[in-house]
Amino acid sequence: MHVFVTGGTGTIGTAVVTELLAHGHTVVGLARSDASAALLETADAGILRGSLTDLGVLRSGAAAADGVINLAFSRDYSSADGLERGLVEERGAMETLGDALIGTGKPLVAVSGTPWVPGRLSTEVDPLPTDGPVGSRAVAVSALLALSAQGVRASVVRMPRTVHENGRGGFAGLLTDAARRSGTAGYPGDGTQRWPAVHARDAATLFRLALESAPGGSSWHAVADEGDRVLDIATVIGRRLGLPVEPVPDETFGPLGPIFAMDQPASSAQTRRALGWEPTHPSLLDDLELLHP
Repeated sequence: MHVFVTGGTGTIGTAVVTELLAHGHTVVGLARSDASAALLETADAGILRGSLTDLGVLRSGAAAADGVINLAFSRDYSSADGLERGLVEERGAMETLGDALIGTGKPLVAVSGTPWVPGRLSTEVDPLPTDGPVGSRAVAVSALLALSAQGVRASVVRMPRTVHENGRGGFAGLLTDAARRSGTAGYPGDGTQRWPAVHARDAATLFRLALESAPGGSSWHAVADEGDRVLDIATVIGRRLGLPVEPVPDETFGPLGPIFAMDQPASSAQTRRALGWEPTHPSLLDDLELLHP
């Protein structure tokens, strides 16, 4: 399959491109910079220059492909405005990619987060919440999945709060970055809230499986660790960096603070049964042991 991938040079995207190529697919990646283009070239992937806001480029990339995986997202988490701009860009990209594939029967795999459900693990059948800082993403994802009625084999892989590799990535990575800046391994809330996690290479396998076989309108959970306590995550970070571990105000983490403070465990039982996905790479807490001061 010839696959068009956006966001193919990030933590998840790099692993996805490698996974696709290793299983006989060809890849063209969207590259907004010379550095991104160089990474794709090194991976033996094709290059299409442009950004997530170049809708004409996205349309041509999708039209020329046998399938699409959309992973790109702005990483401006410094303010509510920055986060909202990223969500608007993502929504426009999903709409454009989906429109380009209407009536073709081709797969389009998008990404979202796992939902949170009070008092229990969230599952693949739970709806994404439409409130909160990223509620608009749920609306965009629902519209994308609805394209299955118009001849697009659209599916979504819901990612946990931390996608990690070599001790880096996701919400745990943001905690690590904040610890290095502040000199304290801080954690929001009381630390008992749980975050699900997955290794990037395990997540990449699930994206490939969804591309190859997921039915239109389906949602899947890329969850390996159902829920690590935030205090346990911060404790490993503090120990590895030689820093004190302390609670900090939710506001320390900007617009993501309310999400950081939530208890958000998730299950992937249905995904494993239906797609035969089985994570094999290190857990988050084991991966964080690779951190260096």
